[in-house]
Amino acid sequence: MMSKNKRIVSGIQPTGNLHLGNYLGAIRNWVVMQNEMKDSDSCVFFLADLHAITMPQAPDELAENIRNMAATLLASGVNPERAVFFAQSDVAAHSEMAWLLNCVARIGWLNRMTQFKEKSGKNREGASVGLYTYPVLQAADVMLYQATHVPVGEDQKQHLELARDIATKFNNDYDDKIFTLPEPIIQKTAARVMSLRNGSSKMSKSDPSDLSRINLTDSNDDIAQKIRKAKTDPDPIPENEEGLADRPEAKNLLGIYSALKGEALGDVLQQFAGQGFGQFKPALADLVVESIAPIRDKLSSFKNDPAEIDRILSQGAEKAAVIAEKTLDKAYRSMGLRRRF
Repeated sequence: MMSKNKRIVSGIQPTGNLHLGNYLGAIRNWVVMQNEMKDSDSCVFFLADLHAITMPQAPDELAENIRNMAATLLASGVNPERAVFFAQSDVAAHSEMAWLLNCVARIGWLNRMTQFKEKSGKNREGASVGLYTYPVLQAADVMLYQATHVPVGEDQKQHLELARDIATKFNNDYDDKIFTLPEPIIQKTAARVMSLRNGSSKMSKSDPSDLSRINLTDSNDDIAQKIRKAKTDPDPIPENEEGLADRPEAKNLLGIYSALKGEALGDVLQQFAGQGFGQFKPALADLVVESIAPIRDKLSSFKNDPAEIDRILSQGAEKAAVIAEKTLDKAYRSMGLRRRF
C-alpha cells in the first residue's frame, strides 16, 4: 500500500471508447490508489488533452472525446471527492511551466527519447514540435504538483527519468530546491489484456475487428458473444502456469478471469484444471458482464448529463490550479521573472 503522505500524479489521453484492457491496465489502478490515500489531494488525475494535440485532431471529435473520457473514468470509480480530477487544458499552469522547463531541458536529452522516433516514423521532419517536446510537458505535469510517485508503463519510464533530470538541473541551476524528484510506480502485476482474436497482440480500439475487444459500452449479449467466439485451443486448462506456455489465447482468457476476480492465476488454474474452454467461457462471460455492466450503466447516465461532467471538471480544475500556481510562482521567481495577476 502507498504511504499516505505521498502524492500520485497521472494523466490519460482522451481517446474514443475504452475497452476492458484500458480498464484493467490503468483505470482500475487509479481507483485503488485514490482509495488508499488519506487526503483528497493526494491523487491528481487529469485528461491529457494538451498531449492529444501533438497529433492531428478534429476539434469537434476531441471535445467529445474529452467529455466521454471523463464520463468513463467517473463511471469506473474515479471519485472527485477522493482525488483532484480535471482536464489539463483547464489549468494554464501546465502550459506555462512547460515553457519554463523547455528552457532548462537539453536537446540532447530529447534526442534520446525513443517514443518520438516511433511516433514520427519516416515523417520526422514533418512531425509537430509538440510531438518532439511533449516529454517536457509531461515533466511539467508532474512537477507542478510536487508528485512523489507517478504510475508508468515500461514505455514511459524513460520520460519520467527525463523529468527527474530536468527537476535536478532546475534545482541546481537556480539553487532553489523547489521541485520534488518523482519516483515511478511500475505495476508489475498489472493485467496485460490481449486481443480476443490474437493472443499475441494487445487489445486495441484500433483493431478493425470489434470481436477482438470488450468495449466498456458493450451490452451483456455482446460481451457473452465475444467471449464465446474468442479464439482458444483444443487443449484442457492446465493445473499450473507452465502449462500455458505457447498458449497465448488460453493464457489471455484465464488472465482476464484472474484480474477481474482478484485471484492469483495459479488459483484460477486449480479451480478450472482439466476443463475445456467450452466449460470455462460461460463462467468468464458471467464475470465480465458482472464487472462491466455497472460501469456501462453509470457511463450512460453521465453521457446524458454533459453539464454535470463540465461541472466536475471545472471544480477539479479549480482545486488543481490552487496547487499548481504555488509551484509555478516559485519557478518564475527562482528564474528572476515577474508575474502579474
